[in-house]
Amino acid sequence: MSARHENRAAGRRPVLISACLLGRPVRFDGRGAARPHPLIDDLHAEGRLIPLCPEMAGGLPTPRPPAELDSRRRVIDATGADVTAAFSAGARIAVETALAHGVRLALLKARSPSCGVGRIHDGSFSGRLIQGDGLTAEALATAGIEVFADDDLDNAARRLAEIDRLNG
Repeated sequence: MSARHENRAAGRRPVLISACLLGRPVRFDGRGAARPHPLIDDLHAEGRLIPLCPEMAGGLPTPRPPAELDSRRRVIDATGADVTAAFSAGARIAVETALAHGVRLALLKARSPSCGVGRIHDGSFSGRLIQGDGLTAEALATAGIEVFADDDLDNAARRLAEIDRLNG
């Protein structure tokens, strides 16, 4: 029996994670954003992680120009190109993937126009942050999946422990 199957049988659901947080070189700059943390290490060891980069799933290349959400919820890259369609497609794929695997919680890259949870860049490419969620974080939350940014992993660990207890 595979580790994933054993974990599901024990009520331990898989967790969707931004692929960049595992160090995969999928970010706009062609790099990863590995986030060392006991939660990620434990989930990886248990075979519970489902890595996904919404931007790449939506058809964007790596590297690519940086992008931000504007006030109309359009994603504009640093060249002025509207890449909302690709970001929206990636968000849909993230939701479909999460639902297909029974995911109840996602760990996402903070401040991203896709994955940001609670705070994102303001669309001016000035480095200023505003309250809001990225398109993927918003879509996952709307689908009933709890989302946590990588700067809130301690709270994510506590919540996942509660979910596991309820399902175990």
